[in-house]
Amino acid sequence: MHVPFDPAAGLEEVLRSAAVTAGLPDAAAFRPEVRPADPRHGDFQANGVLGHAKARKLNPRAVAEQLVAALPAGPRDAFDVAIAGPGFINFTLRPAALHAWLGAHTDAAALRTGAAGLARTHSGRTWVVDYSGPNTAKQMHVGHLRSAVIGEAICRLLEFTGARVIRDNHLGDWGTQFGKLIYGYKRWADQAALAEDAIEELERLYRLGNDATPEGSPELDEARRELVKLQQGDQGNVALWRTFSEVSLAAFQRIYDRLGIRFDHHLGESFYNDKVDRVYRELTEAGIAEDSAGALVVFHDDHPRFSRDAERPNPFMVRKADGASGYASTDLATALYRSEHFGADGIVIVTDFRQSDHFEQLFLTVRRWFAAKGHRLPELHHVTFGAVTGEDGKALKTRSGGTIRLKALLDEAEERALAIVTEKNPGLSEAERREIARVVGIGAVQYADLSQNRSSNYVFSWDKMLALEGNTAPYLLYAVARIHSIFRKAGVAPGDTAAFATADAPAEATEVALARKLVKFPDAVRQAVDGLRPHYLGLYLFELAGDYSSFNNAEKVLVEDPVVRARRLLLCARTLLVLETGLGLLGLRTLTRM
Repeated sequence: MHVPFDPAAGLEEVLRSAAVTAGLPDAAAFRPEVRPADPRHGDFQANGVLGHAKARKLNPRAVAEQLVAALPAGPRDAFDVAIAGPGFINFTLRPAALHAWLGAHTDAAALRTGAAGLARTHSGRTWVVDYSGPNTAKQMHVGHLRSAVIGEAICRLLEFTGARVIRDNHLGDWGTQFGKLIYGYKRWADQAALAEDAIEELERLYRLGNDATPEGSPELDEARRELVKLQQGDQGNVALWRTFSEVSLAAFQRIYDRLGIRFDHHLGESFYNDKVDRVYRELTEAGIAEDSAGALVVFHDDHPRFSRDAERPNPFMVRKADGASGYASTDLATALYRSEHFGADGIVIVTDFRQSDHFEQLFLTVRRWFAAKGHRLPELHHVTFGAVTGEDGKALKTRSGGTIRLKALLDEAEERALAIVTEKNPGLSEAERREIARVVGIGAVQYADLSQNRSSNYVFSWDKMLALEGNTAPYLLYAVARIHSIFRKAGVAPGDTAAFATADAPAEATEVALARKLVKFPDAVRQAVDGLRPHYLGLYLFELAGDYSSFNNAEKVLVEDPVVRARRLLLCARTLLVLETGLGLLGLRTLTRM
């Protein structure tokens, strides 16, 4: 019996072939639209019959009957097939087919290979993912959390589905703030403070420099001269700027290490400083950019909000009236570099929703520019996210009203997790408790973000994110640890296929339900990748952990009967594999004990 590694992708192929076999009108145009079904109705549902039939004035149910009759023997053996309503086709995997899937997926590589439809979609394609992007000489704060964890999850999901992913941290390392920072550094730098905590001292110096240079003051003129010296390559100011960048990146990397994030490149705004002249020239040559009171701007006259005739015209400012570049100049140069140098097939930029207008205009401009000049145009995606708020619905702040630093947030997560671990497992050594607290605490912060629809604001609550119940990291990590404990008691490793050699097909209702959930893993990944929304995978893992809990509570695993024992250990092993793989795709680390 042939069972596709990815049942949904396999059914798509089978139904397209059946359309030809059945002699369906316009069979080549038939799109089955196979989706996961409501579990009450089956595992998968083909929804494409209705649209195809109605467009050709055919009876949808009759078309569905033709397709079902034309199904080859393999799918007929693997699925119970039923037609519902006016022409929906429901497919329910039979126990033997579920068993075949469980037997085929022995490790993460098999899970990846099993996502056949996904691999075809992304294999061989290059994606550049731009995320995090903090400003140098400033502490990372809680506002940087979402871009970092969402961006990393998207990278891992794309990689899992066959893409070559280039992680680019587009640092804010250039601009007017450096004139004020250099001004402050030259007057008030404390070398001892710099040695102890460089980025803390740089923030203090910037605040002093900013406060000392009010608009219209001679001090501001002096700060501007420092900036001009930097832009013109003055050795002293360039050396200071490089030092600011190096100590900042080192501080950022300590945060990234705690979150399990790595970057391939840190190409900040400064990298594109010598590349913006080409942008100005090509946009002008193509007649896309025009002069407006000395500035170089782009109007999108076919867009209601960005046209010159809009109620409040808002042109895309490519070059300022004083000749200076800005975010638009740099971002346009970045798009071209990623297309030409990296050969990007897709570009994903992860920022908060407040930058939506900027990136909408950027993408509109890029499409017009690349078309006019014959540049290769990648897919362009702006992945937005909402704000992190306190339980009062307002922006998350410290008790004194200040911005919460990300380092302090992660420290508190670990300390709170340590208190819980110490209370529940006082017999563990301090080293063990701290390692568990590190994984649970950091994971709780990451997953609290990733389990939410990224478009929404979410409420930051320590009690909820560290709870052992509900859709939380501790709940999922505990499910993983529970399964490991079963294998320790059984005296076998989860990857030992010999332990499952005598396993038969799922038989009990909870076994079948768990197996049916496991085969949906490729669909959860597909949904997360297609929408660039990691929370779809998080929801699937939560539901899988719930199905496993129901199975584990209803059925004893380590029974005397060797066939039943092997069958249930196989279900445990595959649940563990999918949970650990899925959590890894979201950027979380897992534990064998809690």
